[in-house]
Amino acid sequence: MPFLRLNFGRTPYLGLFCLVTDKVAIFPRHLKLDEREVEEKLGVPIIRGEVMGSSLLGVFLAGNSRCVVAPHLLAEEEEKNLKEGGVEVERIEGKFTALGNLLLVNDKGGLASSALPEKMVEELSSALGVPIERGTISGLKTVGSAGVVTNRGALLHPDATEEEIERIRETLGVPVFTGTACDGEKYVGMCVAANSKGFLTGKPTTGTELGLIEKALYPTEG
Repeated sequence: MPFLRLNFGRTPYLGLFCLVTDKVAIFPRHLKLDEREVEEKLGVPIIRGEVMGSSLLGVFLAGNSRCVVAPHLLAEEEEKNLKEGGVEVERIEGKFTALGNLLLVNDKGGLASSALPEKMVEELSSALGVPIERGTISGLKTVGSAGVVTNRGALLHPDATEEEIERIRETLGVPVFTGTACDGEKYVGMCVAANSKGFLTGKPTTGTELGLIEKALYPTEG
């Protein structure tokens, strides 16, 4: 499975700064990046953008092949930029803006933070075109940073309970594993950006962790 181990500047927490789906990879406007190499690993085109003037795209955006959901504070010019790149964008009303931290989603289903109101979850489900349930990972409400998922598999915070694992397996429709990245970091969603074709992970990620990430996100590979 194609992968790339890298840092964004000095930080290995790639998941905070980008959003990767089976359709597109969105990176900060001013981030230095070998776009050709990244596109080769992920198998999708790269577009650049910002959210509310911030480069923390992975914190504020979530999405799948159908749509990217963004906080209602997304500027018109920022939305226009994403749409010109071929991204379907839906703004979600509400006080919760860190959608990337609060949502774990693929093309089959989604897990939303238990902190989100039911009406907002319904809006997210409608925009993304998949059923979404509320829940936690390891008792944490920041499910987007505590997990990473593709259309083939999921990797969760190592302290996820059996009940959480089973629920996520049913909701997202993929095999589920637990583990770490970036040499022991439990918040794997902060470290790994992935789609069904390949993944990026922070430089500190060990060989053992790389093997587990591949096994979790691409369990049928080989």
